[in-house]
Amino acid sequence: MVPLSWYLVLSAILFCLGVSAFLLKRNIITIFMSIELMLNAVNLSFVAFSNYWSQQTGKVLLNGQIFVFFVMVVAAAEAAVGLAIIIAVFRTRETLNVDRVNLLKL
Repeated sequence: MVPLSWYLVLSAILFCLGVSAFLLKRNIITIFMSIELMLNAVNLSFVAFSNYWSQQTGKVLLNGQIFVFFVMVVAAAEAAVGLAIIIAVFRTRETLNVDRVNLLKL
């Protein structure tokens, strides 16, 4: 069995990679992917905690999996709406660089 701490360390590393990519990259697609990476890191910790508590209590606890389901629904909606906005921005500005995309100026 893999201990809970290994899952949490992996989740923390993935989340930190997502935060660093979000803060350092200037491409909208890369920023979008880093947000998805952070959401998946949180999903990993939810599932790890759910599995851990199920083993400790001997009961089947699905709370973590239910939270993961809701996070995945939000991520899917974000992907649909976010990619549509990114495509619209690219068509009007012809760039995906965050520094060059300024929607407040015409």
